Amino acid sequence: MTEHITEKESAYKHLEKMSVYDLLHAMNQEDRTVPLAISKVLHRIETVVILIAEKLKNGGRLFYIGSGTSGRLGVVDASELPPTFGLEEGRVIAIIAGGDKAIRKAVEFAEDDPEQGWKDLQSCNVNNSDVVFGIAASGMTPYVVGALKQSKDNGILAIGLTCNPNSPVSKNAHYPIEVVVGPEVVTGSTRMKAGTAQKLVLNMISTAVMIQLGHIKGNSMVDMQLTNNKLITRGTRILMNELNINVIEAGELLNRHGSVRKALQSRQSPT
Repeated sequence: MTEHITEKESAYKHLEKMSVYDLLHAMNQEDRTVPLAISKVLHRIETVVILIAEKLKNGGRLFYIGSGTSGRLGVVDASELPPTFGLEEGRVIAIIAGGDKAIRKAVEFAEDDPEQGWKDLQSCNVNNSDVVFGIAASGMTPYVVGALKQSKDNGILAIGLTCNPNSPVSKNAHYPIEVVVGPEVVTGSTRMKAGTAQKLVLNMISTAVMIQLGHIKGNSMVDMQLTNNKLITRGTRILMNELNINVIEAGELLNRHGSVRKALQSRQSPT
């Protein structure tokens, strides 16, 4: 029988009687364990990064699918990739149980339908060029489990991210990532340590994949979209450092070419 570690009783009793400082200290102590739990599965994360990068290089897409906090974390990660790395829209797609309205407000029982996840993927014409990445802290969510099972049965690369060992999510994924962070301070509140673990893993995977796809030069986001003054300033600074030019020259170059990469290439191309 599956051990539901994410639902185990908190080690902290009578939270309502604790001082604010003691509450914060307890949370902080528990949060410190999250990176250590992730370090135990780095080789599995490495494999997943390599596989996703290969699929995207060949024109495939990455689908995040989840519900509640897990689904929202997928939405956050997917939405940040185009502005940060210049990734084309539609290459990484986040699907959340209950639809986009569930991003802001819980949709009752949306996660309990084992068929709807696959239906939502089919509406995006998912195929075996793509990757389906199920996210579920408990590893039990029927919406996610069903989507992974159908993906696997249809020859689509299925990856699962969970905080329970040997869960249905893991059993229905080609490559499960199990980050076991233990019981939460508030029993069963997986928006805490489990959510933090999921966020960190998604950050690692998507960033490493974008680097594999060539969207970083050195350590700079040369393909970022220049959508605000902060990013324009960052782009100007990159050009100043890379080309050893002053701020006026860098600003003019960035205005002329509209992207850091194109500006760099204009100076590096033979004349």
